[in-house]
Amino acid sequence: MTGAVSVGVVDVLVMRAVTKGWQVLVLQRAANTRCPGSWEMVHGKVLPGETLEAAARRELHEETGCTPNRLISVTMHPFYLLPTQTVQLAAVFCAVVPSDASILLGDEHTRHVWLTPSQARRRFSWPHEKRFVDEARILLATPAIHDVIEVR
Repeated sequence: MTGAVSVGVVDVLVMRAVTKGWQVLVLQRAANTRCPGSWEMVHGKVLPGETLEAAARRELHEETGCTPNRLISVTMHPFYLLPTQTVQLAAVFCAVVPSDASILLGDEHTRHVWLTPSQARRRFSWPHEKRFVDEARILLATPAIHDVIEVR
């Protein structure tokens, strides 16, 4: 085996409740970053000694300026990072923010847009992020399981 496995990345799908359901925040990468111009959700590394939940909250605040009303665990996502030849695992969360939340973009992104879930699925550049929209909607609509997925 030539590669390593790293568990140290979080993805955060940002959603807000609106009159007719949900909206999803989609961020466009800046020109001076990886994947320039691509559309994605919040993504970042877990710092040494940091829990996955704390990393999700920190990355959400760094990239959007938001603090979530709710944070739920959605899934784990494996991916291969070609430049470092590393298999990484991302812990995927859904952050529900206030419907009137102001977005303050960090340096990694130049634009943001709130879209319906179906529009967000079409806009996201990465196939796995399209799936996370559906998974999060199902989880949010299933209160019987919130005791094991909701971050307190």
